[in-house]
Amino acid sequence: MNSSWLETAIAWIQAHPNAAGLAIFLVAFFDSLILAGIVVPALPLLIAIGTMVGMGHINPVYAIVSAALGALVGDGLSYWVGRRWGSNLLTSWPFNKYPTWIEKGEQLFKRRGVTSILIARFVGAIRPFVPAIAGMAGMPLKKYLPISFVAALLWSVTFLAPGMLLGASYDAVAAVADRLAILMGGVILAVGIVVATVLYVWRWSAEYADIYLARILAWSKKHPRLGRFADGLVDPNRPESASLLMLAVCLMLIGWAWFALLSALLVNGGAFVIDHTIHDFMWSLRNPLADDLFGRLASIGDTVVLASCTVVGLLYLAWRRRWEAVIHWIIAVVFGVVLTQFLAAVINIPSPASAPPGFGFPAKSITMTTIVLGFFAVLIAREYPSKPRVWPYVIAGILTTLVGIARLYLGAHWPSDLIGGALLGLAWVMIIGLAYRAHHTRGFWMRPLTALFYGTFAIAAVWHMSHASRDLLQQFHPAVETEVMTAKHWNESGWKTLPARRVEADARSRWDLNFQYAGSLEDLSKRLQALGYQPQEQATWVDLIGSLDTGEGPAAHKILPASFESHPEALLLSKIIVPGRREVIRLWPTHTELDDKKPLWIGNAQTMTYAEPYGVFGIWRPTADSGDAFTHLYEALEPMGAVQGVQHPGSGSPVLRLNQRETSSE
Repeated sequence: MNSSWLETAIAWIQAHPNAAGLAIFLVAFFDSLILAGIVVPALPLLIAIGTMVGMGHINPVYAIVSAALGALVGDGLSYWVGRRWGSNLLTSWPFNKYPTWIEKGEQLFKRRGVTSILIARFVGAIRPFVPAIAGMAGMPLKKYLPISFVAALLWSVTFLAPGMLLGASYDAVAAVADRLAILMGGVILAVGIVVATVLYVWRWSAEYADIYLARILAWSKKHPRLGRFADGLVDPNRPESASLLMLAVCLMLIGWAWFALLSALLVNGGAFVIDHTIHDFMWSLRNPLADDLFGRLASIGDTVVLASCTVVGLLYLAWRRRWEAVIHWIIAVVFGVVLTQFLAAVINIPSPASAPPGFGFPAKSITMTTIVLGFFAVLIAREYPSKPRVWPYVIAGILTTLVGIARLYLGAHWPSDLIGGALLGLAWVMIIGLAYRAHHTRGFWMRPLTALFYGTFAIAAVWHMSHASRDLLQQFHPAVETEVMTAKHWNESGWKTLPARRVEADARSRWDLNFQYAGSLEDLSKRLQALGYQPQEQATWVDLIGSLDTGEGPAAHKILPASFESHPEALLLSKIIVPGRREVIRLWPTHTELDDKKPLWIGNAQTMTYAEPYGVFGIWRPTADSGDAFTHLYEALEPMGAVQGVQHPGSGSPVLRLNQRETSSE
């Protein structure tokens, strides 16, 4: 979520509280209006509005009523349009430009009758068409209006609720909210583009492949010598000729793209400027809540996962004596491994500084994920009816995209490495797919194989990612040059050169960095634990989901993490003051050490309170800085030699400093 936009919207709503209801009404109205509802992005707008409701800037009842009335009026106008135009609606401009949505709305209305109005409220683009279909079908107003009212009310509550929950917990997650929103939005966008591309190419080939097949046949008759090379692909007596043709065309395009990319990288002498830009941007999005999730996703492409489902699939095919499929699948995988190893040895393109040795162009994990999932899609797709054939390719595209984004997030590869790996994998899948399709003519029942393959893949992925994520995350750290500062300089004025606040887009997360410590974190942790502070392990996205369970009270819920310069807390301690209130100490690395080799850490002391927004989940969120946590920390560390400096010029707040040299004396 763009916090600057949110802050601007909040300021406007605070200045015009009554106008907020009109804005909500208009969003819901246009989302419900026939045709307009296709283009109005109601979901993100309502989530944003719900966020402001949860933060207390808009009355929740006022927001829900405004949204429900807008939806009811929009549906009512669509209903009137249907009654007014009747069957002419299908041929009248501009409605005749969207026959697909009208047809889907009609089908839903015929199947479900009056309940279709309630169902359509939650079904994407057909939402604004079903009321018009109801009007066109002559549904009485007294029968239409009650169900429309119920649908509008349920819809407004459902679509505002996620934002309301987010807003109520915003202070708790603000430390990573921007990064999480950008990351999740990027994942959704990338997966959406891949899925749309696969579906578009599939539909285009289904519509035009036979046309181009006929043209090639006509050309081959006029040029018999050259045309004989295409006979194996365009035999009109074989129903798979169209798909073979599309595989061949895709192979040529993908092969050309891969060699063009490789040539450009070699000429450039390494990664492109855009590679560095994207890599740096992804590194800036690193945050503790996403690290574990993306580490798990990245591990999906590991050998143990891909090998498990491949071996199970091969054993099943061997049991069924499908030797052609077995041979082609083995060739696909073995040659893919050999090819990636060979290219990694001969192509010397420097990897990102955050990647350990062995990660280069092309990305081997992406190549092998593409080969294993892609060839399996080629293997089973032809055995399914025409429409379901695309879904194995969609699944392959989604999983490969998730692995690629996760590895990009970790800094394992440049974007060009991932693109190169995907193109190489696709090219090899096309080659093996052409060979297999050209020689294999006997069909067989694929459903057991499909269940075994994807079932094994899912089980292996869940088992592997549960313990591989942490090891994978530890491999990827950027090379940061450590600065050296003398202890005297740090104590006198060097502490003022360290950051004064966390640099965050949201003002709520720009906490003062009011604690600097030189020495061993283990030593500091032991001393503070003796004074009642308790350490906490790093919370993950699993803990965030677990916050939905509020039955065990405040002690059962972890404090959500915060990052500084893309690093999670190296130390997180908290002390219960009263039930539902804690004082929290966080420390992060500074990549600076004193001349006696002691690392320098920077942190924050703050007070947090426990809340249960709407009674749905429990969270610890920062309170307005009263200075109590800082004062109590200073009182605890003063006997150990802590020094409270003057105000930091960057924040205007005092900074507590502690050198382990003082703590070592008893």
